[in-house]
Amino acid sequence: MVATLCQVMGFLLSLLGVAGIIAATGMDQWATEDLFDNPVTAVYSYSGLWRSCVRQSSGFTECRPYFTILGLPALLQAVRALMIVGIVLGAIGCLIAIFALKCLKMGNMEDNIKATMTLTAGILFVLAGVCGIAGVSAFANLIVQSFRFTTFADGGFSMFGGGGGIGGLTGALTPRYTFGPALFVGWIGGAILFIGGIMMCLACRGMSSDRKQQYHGMAYKAASHHTIYKSDTRPRTVYNDSYKAQSVDGRQSNQRFDYV
Repeated sequence: MVATLCQVMGFLLSLLGVAGIIAATGMDQWATEDLFDNPVTAVYSYSGLWRSCVRQSSGFTECRPYFTILGLPALLQAVRALMIVGIVLGAIGCLIAIFALKCLKMGNMEDNIKATMTLTAGILFVLAGVCGIAGVSAFANLIVQSFRFTTFADGGFSMFGGGGGIGGLTGALTPRYTFGPALFVGWIGGAILFIGGIMMCLACRGMSSDRKQQYHGMAYKAASHHTIYKSDTRPRTVYNDSYKAQSVDGRQSNQRFDYV
């Protein structure tokens, strides 16, 4: 009962974590413009893994996707790869975990097979959570470096390389970026996915059958070299090759019965 509960809770947490990583990957607000001490308030820009957006004070929002891959930093491409790998591993783990649930009966599948599938799904969930956390942390490090070296006085450093800013802002009005909501969603989703994978691995130990088959048989003791065999010295009756039958009145008969 405890193993089943741990397995179900781990599966639900992992499913929630995969959903969080998918949502974080698709969100645009990975890096948002820092509005603290910003002289420009009419334009608000933010960017994600796939496109950058500019929102004006009138409510109009314009998003521009990244049309090129070669022009993007290698770290951004690595973050994309980590998030995609995490989603793929999480999806495969969810598919395996569905068939490994102990509360579902599918054919004549034994508990040992389900325990192995549960362990496999747990390992995949752990790896997916690590990929998600690593990708979000790498992007957060990129934002920290951009924030340290970017000021409103000079255009010195842009988050995606070069001296130009995102959204058409260049020169003395280069915006600074800070952590967006997508980073926190990715961190939380990756952590939940990691915890769910650990619970699935722990549930595997309680799912294996502890019952062992018992075979009832006889124990035979092999003869040792010191075994002494004694011959039977009891007298035995010696039978002749023929037997004389006696009559009813006790007299012997001349009939002979030969035994072959």
